[in-house]
Amino acid sequence: MYQRYQLSHQDALRLITLIQKELEKDHRGAAIAVADSQGELLGFLRTDGCKLPSIQIAINKAYTAAREMTESFQVGQNSREQSFPMTNFGDLRYTAWGGGVPIIYKDEVVGAVGVSGLPEEEDMRLARQAVEMFASA
Repeated sequence: MYQRYQLSHQDALRLITLIQKELEKDHRGAAIAVADSQGELLGFLRTDGCKLPSIQIAINKAYTAAREMTESFQVGQNSREQSFPMTNFGDLRYTAWGGGVPIIYKDEVVGAVGVSGLPEEEDMRLARQAVEMFASA
């Protein structure tokens, strides 16, 4: 038997709020997803001005980062470098785009954040920033 840590809905709300505040500073629209350790949706917010395709993409970024225990961008990089199509994962929710970041607590992936709707580099920056702020609190 072993012990596992889990994100609470309050943790998910805190992560979403951290990113939401950054987006609202510059009136930018994006989708924010927080997933549990299995990649299943725990919390979600679509801010004003977010384009509709970004909804599913943010959820998929969080899913990918949680399931693969690494950033979604790195999953995509590995896929391209190894000529391993993303469809070979057998799950169409996997994505190669950056913006999905795992949340690690005591060396264990407890969930992930996914951000979509901005340029990829900005999605990645916001997701990483929120995870770092969350971990340091």
